[in-house]
Amino acid sequence: MGIRKSYPVTKIVGGKEIKTSDSIICTSKSYTTNGESAIVTKPKDTCIIILNENTTDHITIKAMGDTTISTDKLIDNEFEEIVLDKYASVELKYIVDGWYIMSSDGLKNS
Repeated sequence: MGIRKSYPVTKIVGGKEIKTSDSIICTSKSYTTNGESAIVTKPKDTCIIILNENTTDHITIKAMGDTTISTDKLIDNEFEEIVLDKYASVELKYIVDGWYIMSSDGLKNS
């Protein structure tokens, strides 16, 4: 279990320089974002992705297993967390004071 990272990148988030990876594959039970553009989760059971607006302002998450996305800010001014079922994906952007869902494909097999 763990984190597999792609190539390194440098981004500016909130006026600060962040050294990170472009994307990761996460097989851990939980992970806090660190500026990646994309995360693919491959948990054995479930995975919790914690959105960190200090290092990340735009991210796409693809769930290859049950995944919960959590934050200390609200998502779409309403939700403290959202749950992705297997094969779903969501694109999120941090704007001013909260996270917003920019795109979501919902359940693939419904």
